Amino acid sequence: MKFPGGWLLALGAMAIAIPYAGAHFRLLEPQGWIEQNNLGDPQKAGPCGGTLTDSGTPTNAVNKVQGGQMLHIKVQETIFHPGHYRVALAVNSRSELPPDPQVTTRDTNKGPWSVSSAIAGQPQIPVLADGLFVHTTKQTSPFETDVQLPNISCENCTLQIIEFMAEHGYNNPGGYFYHHCAVLQITPDPAKAIDTRWPAAH
Repeated sequence: MKFPGGWLLALGAMAIAIPYAGAHFRLLEPQGWIEQNNLGDPQKAGPCGGTLTDSGTPTNAVNKVQGGQMLHIKVQETIFHPGHYRVALAVNSRSELPPDPQVTTRDTNKGPWSVSSAIAGQPQIPVLADGLFVHTTKQTSPFETDVQLPNISCENCTLQIIEFMAEHGYNNPGGYFYHHCAVLQITPDPAKAIDTRWPAAH
């Protein structure tokens, strides 16, 4: 996804009067790999949720999808904070997921406060989309979009969706991000060429 203005989303200007609160979101589609409560917790720890004391209860959900097609993404923000989302895909291991993006902060009497986060104007593998659902006001309806899946064969891929929170204190764990993941079983479309840019599943 191309994002005008280069690599940084400047959200600091509208931050002056926003009180401290933790943003949360629920992953509605595809089905997540761990159970979520009404706020979407546990979701602080990277790369796929949980906390320091709760790694989460697996759902054992496997989302069967076709490569080379669009995948519907649907999230519900349950506690508002300005920010945006990123979607990435790991084929063989969660270690293939990229680190959380760099964050610009400002100093406050409560410690570092997030201002903006890097957004890839032209996302590179393994990122599928970046700068999704940029928002500065509360939205009660879910955020929804479609992202293009690579045409690959993968029995146990990990789809990661993270939310960057502007005007937020540092979380331990998770920093300035919340994390959700889903397990995808990708079957390639025989009418399309295999996308060899992605690692082969093994």
